[in-house]
Amino acid sequence: AGIALFNGTPLKGMKTLQESGYVGKSPAEVALFLQTTSGLEKSKIGEYLGDHTEECVAVMHAYVDSLDFTGTTFDAAIRNFLSGFRLPGEAQKIDRLMEKFAERYYTCNPGSFRSADVAYVLSYSVIMLNTDAHNPQVKNKMSREDFIKNNRGIDDGEDLDQEFLKDLYDQIVR
Repeated sequence: AGIALFNGTPLKGMKTLQESGYVGKSPAEVALFLQTTSGLEKSKIGEYLGDHTEECVAVMHAYVDSLDFTGTTFDAAIRNFLSGFRLPGEAQKIDRLMEKFAERYYTCNPGSFRSADVAYVLSYSVIMLNTDAHNPQVKNKMSREDFIKNNRGIDDGEDLDQEFLKDLYDQIVR
């Protein structure tokens, strides 16, 4: 009943699950529940993780911080990150999630970029490329050259390695 309620209204459902003792109160316990419980709708997990309430932000941080991206390619890290939930439709929610992802990726891979901000901008670029490449409603697909051009100067004013961007493009559009 609690899972069905979560799949209807995530905030109410989680409150009910916690009040019944089915889920612990700590952000880490809630994050683990979201990662390991079958039957939860991925879109509702994304809605919950993207919510602006203090509890949801703390859970989202615990959720992302539990992921280890050490030595993982950027595209594989984003795939891993997004495998447990569907990004919500609201821009502010996506922004919160991607900012935390970028921070975590950069923490796990120091030296991968000049700053976490670079990972943040690139993660948005990858999401836009993925939508462009795999949405049948997009008629004029982004070329590899366009992707590279769109990411000029994002590494604190410098360009990222072209081979890296070419490989990233190829991994996303395939």
